[in-house]
Amino acid sequence: MKSARPKVLHELCGRPMLWWVLQALEAAGIGDIVVVTNPELDPLLALGVRTVIQHEQLGTGHAVKIALDAIEPRDGTLVVAYGDMPLVDRTIFEDVQAAVDPRAGTALALVTARMPLPSSFGRIVRTAEAARDTAPGVERIVEAKDCTTEQLAIDEMNAGIYAFGETALREIMPKIGNDNAQGEFYLTDAVELLVASGRRIAPVPVADYRSVLGVNDRVELANASTILNRRLCEEHMRAGVTITDPATTYLEPGLAIEPDVTIMPGTWIYGETRIASGTTIGARCRIGDAVIGARCEIRESIVTSTRLGDDVRIGPFAHLRDGNVIGDRVRVGNFVEFKKSEIGDDVKANHLAYIGDATVGDRTNYGAGAITCNYDGTRKNRTKIGTDAFIGTNNSLVAPITIGDGAVTGAGTVVIRDIPPGDKQVGNPARSIAKKPAST
Repeated sequence: MKSARPKVLHELCGRPMLWWVLQALEAAGIGDIVVVTNPELDPLLALGVRTVIQHEQLGTGHAVKIALDAIEPRDGTLVVAYGDMPLVDRTIFEDVQAAVDPRAGTALALVTARMPLPSSFGRIVRTAEAARDTAPGVERIVEAKDCTTEQLAIDEMNAGIYAFGETALREIMPKIGNDNAQGEFYLTDAVELLVASGRRIAPVPVADYRSVLGVNDRVELANASTILNRRLCEEHMRAGVTITDPATTYLEPGLAIEPDVTIMPGTWIYGETRIASGTTIGARCRIGDAVIGARCEIRESIVTSTRLGDDVRIGPFAHLRDGNVIGDRVRVGNFVEFKKSEIGDDVKANHLAYIGDATVGDRTNYGAGAITCNYDGTRKNRTKIGTDAFIGTNNSLVAPITIGDGAVTGAGTVVIRDIPPGDKQVGNPARSIAKKPAST
């Protein structure tokens, strides 16, 4: 990968490469997972998996031996998979487990794929009885560099996913040697050892070779990300979500999107986002860790760590971030930014405005160019605006400050003191122009 980051921690659709493998294993019912790693992969601890350290990288057979030493022996099936194969889904792990039957002499099942030639993958050599055997087994695996001309023409490849009868695996592991040019212990040698002991090796072909391709550089990383993203989009589309252009819509796992949501092109949705029915997202939106109510419309805007009520209209070119709670039927227009604010129902902020660290009451109109001056150079202060208030164009509301229910400010007003309910103020600094009650 030409990177300081370990390969299996590079991300696809917002998750590390290894995360995808672990999820597929768990979905296939494999609960006891051990990751063979090296000291550089301390971040694996954040994935909540058990690890064993392979201090010397002496081959796949050596890695499996280290894992076996860390596991209590049992009578069952043991799956071996690579951490750089994020496209493998649960069905592949289920199928390879199901093919192991020690009582019938099948001690190993391995995943195979028909791949385009030429290829650097190891070739699957079937048993000599293949012509009359309805389910021919595997005789051996020949690495590409060791293949004869005839073997190089074989297009069935070893995908590197195995399911062993654990007892048989432990029996033959001490026999795997490192008498080869690399001086490494190869797990593929287990095939010939098991065949020699009278056991059968069952091939488990996959329908699409792309599902078992590993990731070895950033080009392959991008290609795998595209496939995973397409799977995520299709999952939501089959659940009733309209995605008009999956090729330019970027999703992550864990999203909750209800039926009859529409997602337009160029949109990225991530994190713990929840979107209710009837909402339209896009085009060119970024939605992260947000809760979006029903029948909302968000256009060309960023909404992160924000909760929207129902029937809200956002954008274009709005930015809502860092913990907003927005009521129903709110209108947020061009170049408006909200930050850490609580906005009541039916509030309007249609143009060129900033509301930060504020509480705004129901039905308040917030004028173009108005801002809350929430930072005094040392700390952030809050602005409180009541219900049915009218904040004029190009206002500066210098926090901490409270503006009462029904208050009105004129264009260009700089508010540095609280405004009572129902008052009308203009100027810099703001002063009241409300008519005083007649004296008696």
